[in-house]
Amino acid sequence: MGIFVFLPLVLPLTTWPIARLAERCLHPRAATVLLTGLATAMALCSTVCLGLLMVVGTAQLPGNPLPDGWSDPEVRESVPHHEVAGKAAIPGLLAVVVACGHAVAQHWAVRRRAHRALRGLPPTEVAVLPDAEPYAYALPGGVRDRIVVSTALLGRLAARERRALFAHERSHLAARHHRHLLLVRLAARANPFLLPLRTAVAYTVERWADEEAARAVGSRKAVARAIGRAALAGHGTPAPTLAALAAPGPLPRRVAALLQPAPAVRTWPPVFTTVGLALWTAATGVLLSAMFSANSALTLVRLLHAATPL
Repeated sequence: MGIFVFLPLVLPLTTWPIARLAERCLHPRAATVLLTGLATAMALCSTVCLGLLMVVGTAQLPGNPLPDGWSDPEVRESVPHHEVAGKAAIPGLLAVVVACGHAVAQHWAVRRRAHRALRGLPPTEVAVLPDAEPYAYALPGGVRDRIVVSTALLGRLAARERRALFAHERSHLAARHHRHLLLVRLAARANPFLLPLRTAVAYTVERWADEEAARAVGSRKAVARAIGRAALAGHGTPAPTLAALAAPGPLPRRVAALLQPAPAVRTWPPVFTTVGLALWTAATGVLLSAMFSANSALTLVRLLHAATPL
């Protein structure tokens, strides 16, 4: 495997330039899909390589249940500095599993609590809760997707701003934005170098919904006013993997973007531009991560097969 087994752990650094440029230069829909795909692929590759290192490290531990041949010198020498790297990968992979498991458990726990709070209400698309706290968010799943909003927030919005609010949340549900948010959150838990992509996607999903709401309402300024009022009054969402009009983040940038013309729908920017070069760099990083992790996995499988007595 050599040093190539370590590279997928650090190649996510190649996605940092596109994380910020995609927010500014790509349509929010294209940016969300692109960054989610990059983060997911990078996280899978780095986790595979961490697992390969863990196998080498576990085979060195006394009393392990693995075949004795797996600790042969040929296997150990396939990883540079195997004494440190292999053993350090064991707690590292355990930390990834625990962190990702906690994120998934939190996501489902919040969704269950939210659905329980709606019991007894009419099964309408919009669930209005009599609450003095102003909030609104998109709640997927259950019997049907629903928009949850409090009476306190509705009372602070004008009629057109309410339409913008509902159009924004419908966009979150229709595009399944909670899946993008969950995937990038898991990716960042698997590899901290992917944190900028999680932050970027949290912003681009809101911009995506902003643009859809502006198209549905027919007024970009109405959506901007709704965002401003909801942000001043609201408290965001009950979980980072649920989306809402007043989600925490760079709200002034969202408002400023709505006061400008709608962004052009373009899935792939020209190559010889800053964002195009950044995108190609990130794509190259993903390709190299996939190649290195696959090559390392095949190499280790062949070594372990050769070292295992029949």
